[in-house]
Amino acid sequence: MSTKDNPHNENLQTILDSVADGVFTVDENMRITTYNRAAEEITGFSAEEAIGKHCYDIFRTGVCFSACPVKEALETGQSVINREVDIIAKDNRDVPISVSASILRDSEGKPIGGVETFRDQSLIFALKREIEKKFSFQELTSRNSAMRRLFDVLPDIAESEATVVLQGDSGTGKELFANAIHNLSGRKNGPLVVVNCGALPEPLLEAEIFGVKRGAYTGAVENRPGRLSMAEGGTLFLDEIGDLPLPLQVKLLRVLENHEFQPLGASTPQKANVRFVTATHRNLEQMVEQGTFRRDLFFRINVVALEIPPLCERPEDIPLLIDIFLDRFNRTYSKKIRGFSPEALQVLLNHSYPGNVRELLNLVEQTVILCRDSEIGIEHLPAGFLAVNRPEQNETFSKRKRPSKDVLQSMLTRYSGNRKKIAHQLGVDRTTLWRWMKRYQLNDD
Repeated sequence: MSTKDNPHNENLQTILDSVADGVFTVDENMRITTYNRAAEEITGFSAEEAIGKHCYDIFRTGVCFSACPVKEALETGQSVINREVDIIAKDNRDVPISVSASILRDSEGKPIGGVETFRDQSLIFALKREIEKKFSFQELTSRNSAMRRLFDVLPDIAESEATVVLQGDSGTGKELFANAIHNLSGRKNGPLVVVNCGALPEPLLEAEIFGVKRGAYTGAVENRPGRLSMAEGGTLFLDEIGDLPLPLQVKLLRVLENHEFQPLGASTPQKANVRFVTATHRNLEQMVEQGTFRRDLFFRINVVALEIPPLCERPEDIPLLIDIFLDRFNRTYSKKIRGFSPEALQVLLNHSYPGNVRELLNLVEQTVILCRDSEIGIEHLPAGFLAVNRPEQNETFSKRKRPSKDVLQSMLTRYSGNRKKIAHQLGVDRTTLWRWMKRYQLNDD
């Protein structure tokens, strides 16, 4: 029965309508019996439209049939707390909400239905996207000051025709930087062609870069353009240029100096209207001293050098990247995972990431694939990863190691200063969090 149809319950309806969260109750048949004003505003359905209907007719989400919070509470006897789901409002908008559900009992303790409260998360999601946008540049995302300085100079570098060498460990995102330089340049309407100099043996790599004329060698039955020809008018990205064999270094130097090249088997050279961006995880200066990389080529490609810091030097990026990757793989695999448990998140924050951003990306993808729940726990992390980050043997984990100032500042921004949520994510109480904030002199308004 609606509270509005029963004069004895008018005070209850007034109380419910004063609550900012949406609130509704259902009977044992999952038909809505009360529906407050906030529920009307969030869903777009009035109380008159909702009361008497099955709740799944109003909320219209797959969760209603596969993992209904009210049904779960009725079946398990346990309340459901802050489960994130998406509903479809009356005007067909997707509305993200956070749901809690409990059992309703009569005076004798017998279950007579359920109550669900839900909170509109649209503003939080919008703020989250705004934060990500604030720290994003092209396809790159970072809060780290060194990375932000790189973002700042990239447009100026891109506008030039200077050859660029990107230096950094494997997995730091060098190809994303190359993409950004191309997309910001005057050549953005031309092709961006990628060559991995360490992926092929010398004879095949030469043909791959410079092309082959028919009859150049046995098996060359047709003319095949190389990557240089394919990049005409655009950018050629030479990844892992430190692996380029010495004979090919000579041929590449000629292209850089004279803007021309000669395909295998050709009798005359061709012009090359190409901008070069290179990358390596090796120390090229050391290779020059060892005689494994030509000094003249080094100076030719080293017009502009950008050093990309490894992920272990920018831990404040880890929470931000986890959120971005989790959103991406939730969409890819049609899942609704809301995040990592405090224990799992702490392991991720403590890891040194020798594989850098690529390693974190792969970790998040694997855990999303394996997770059947709404939260990723320790049990979803790969066995090999846990072997070197075993929580029960990790003294810093068991003692809840204090995060760095940058990580804590990142989480304060991410959760809009909500200390309760931040403490939950870090697996500590709010008093401990307050001490950490005070130690770092972070704003505690």
